[in-house]
Amino acid sequence: MYRLLSIEFQKIFKNRASKFLLLAYFILLTFIAFIVSIEFEIGTFKLRVADQGIFNFPYIWHFNTYIAAWFKLFLAIVVVSMMANEYSYGTLKQNLIDGLSKKEFILSKFYTILVFAFVSTLFVFILSLILGYSFSSYTEFGIVFSDLDYLFAFFLKLVAFFSFCLFLGILIKRSAFALGFLFILFVGEFMITQFLRWNLFPKTQVYHHVSQFFPLTSMSNLIDEPFSRLSAIKNIEATITGESVERVYDVQFLEIAIATSWIFIFIFLSYQLLKKRDL
Repeated sequence: MYRLLSIEFQKIFKNRASKFLLLAYFILLTFIAFIVSIEFEIGTFKLRVADQGIFNFPYIWHFNTYIAAWFKLFLAIVVVSMMANEYSYGTLKQNLIDGLSKKEFILSKFYTILVFAFVSTLFVFILSLILGYSFSSYTEFGIVFSDLDYLFAFFLKLVAFFSFCLFLGILIKRSAFALGFLFILFVGEFMITQFLRWNLFPKTQVYHHVSQFFPLTSMSNLIDEPFSRLSAIKNIEATITGESVERVYDVQFLEIAIATSWIFIFIFLSYQLLKKRDL
């Protein structure tokens, strides 16, 4: 495993674009801390975001992992590019000539994905602890370390998304086209979901039961939006609708199972595609 990872990281750190994207990704993650300084002023009414409890334990685990997941595109570009560069620079063929099997080649990419996801999760964990202990009203041990399943969901979400990007990089060979296809799939899933919701199955939850098996949707479902948990949002919603809406925010086992299945599918398809392709 160490040998395979060392090969991959040598390739990544010799690429200036990849190094820049990695640095930009972790810098952007730290920008979550600047949310504390955001203040809205409407006439005499002032609202400081940090005072709304977003950095309270254990809510912070939900909020930070949801926000951090939006920055995964930076690492996705690195994953797609590291595969596209294998074809462009001929390093894939050279690695195979030097004795690396196709299975080891795919494993080296997957191990790199796991490292990216683990380091990102660890970074968010440390950042959340710092922000939480700085601003949270609750710092008891049992409260601080509850709801850590959001961190696991975040890790799984990154692994699934990067595995999909790896598959697209092998399938399409060109990073720009692979990322373009990713965007098209995102739009396609959204349009199909809306069609199911408003045309085929109106006023039912059937559309949700179907769309939860879509690859990108299954990854998105791992961590639900956290904003409607805030008391200020609940009060506004209750004022508009006249009633309180009950939602489930917990990480669900079925969603974990679906996302995990997609990881195995993407890695298996990547290996099969590489095995059958004439290089």
